[in-house]
Amino acid sequence: MKKTLFLVLLFIQCVAHAADLPGIPAFIDEMVAKHHFKREELQQAFSRAEYKPEVIDSITKPAILKPWIEYRPSFINPQRIDGGVQYWQQYAAALKRAELQYGVPQEIILGILGVETAYGRNPGRFRALDALTTLAFDYPRRSDFFRDELEQYLLLAREQGFDLLSIQSSYAGALGIPQFMPSSYRRFAVDFNGDGKIDIMNEPEDAIGSVANYLRQYGWRISEPVALLCKVDDEKRLGVIGEARPYMVWRDAGVVPVKKQDGFLPPAWLLDFTAESGKEYWLVFSNFNVIMRYNNSNFYAMSVYQLADAIRQARGAN
Repeated sequence: MKKTLFLVLLFIQCVAHAADLPGIPAFIDEMVAKHHFKREELQQAFSRAEYKPEVIDSITKPAILKPWIEYRPSFINPQRIDGGVQYWQQYAAALKRAELQYGVPQEIILGILGVETAYGRNPGRFRALDALTTLAFDYPRRSDFFRDELEQYLLLAREQGFDLLSIQSSYAGALGIPQFMPSSYRRFAVDFNGDGKIDIMNEPEDAIGSVANYLRQYGWRISEPVALLCKVDDEKRLGVIGEARPYMVWRDAGVVPVKKQDGFLPPAWLLDFTAESGKEYWLVFSNFNVIMRYNNSNFYAMSVYQLADAIRQARGAN
């Protein structure tokens, strides 16, 4: 009984603590002065915001800390591949139009959506205001970044007309089917279905067009590769593999794509991943780095690419 009472009191304390986190009153003052928010409305919203220790736990122990051999199966698996094929069939017109308009292959868009939320099925289990408030005022390592994102979230909610306390997000405050941070939502999201509003929370067509626009704005190069699986003749000849080099230099060092490539290949970086079969070497190109603008992780970008490739192959086989 005493243990149960202690846990209940601890829960109440955590919830009540959110509005009293250092910095919130000054933040409200700034939002009122800078963006003309109504003080009473913000005070009421933050009084209902909940401090979430799980958010801090999640961001300090992200999945990318796992080795590749454990990380990869979370995203490249039959459920996400089949889901991508079905999503492609259902939204074929929007995907084709996005590729034509922005130059981003349809399967890459699906790879992003599949890795991020399993095509909208897993949009996040936290309220966005809770997650962003917790990180903005109790995560010193990146407090400036999340404080800015909290500001963007307030502006986004006002622009979109949604309730600050009604929107779900990831532990980092990422929103909707494609998991855009609030600043990216405001900057890159598009009304791709032409209904007069931008809604990446509920509208798959808007999510598809927004992902394509995001990648294009960050420098996606049309018709250039993302990554190539390679054979390496002699590891001792490679030198520092993380350096960008002309493809011919890699070839002369004994790095040869498993599948024959015709035509010019742009400069590339060489990465290695430890798979079940042993070490794999991949040449990765500028478009791989563009995917990393979504999430700054080699594992993330490779998961997007491999899921995209698996979806493309599975769709071609059907």
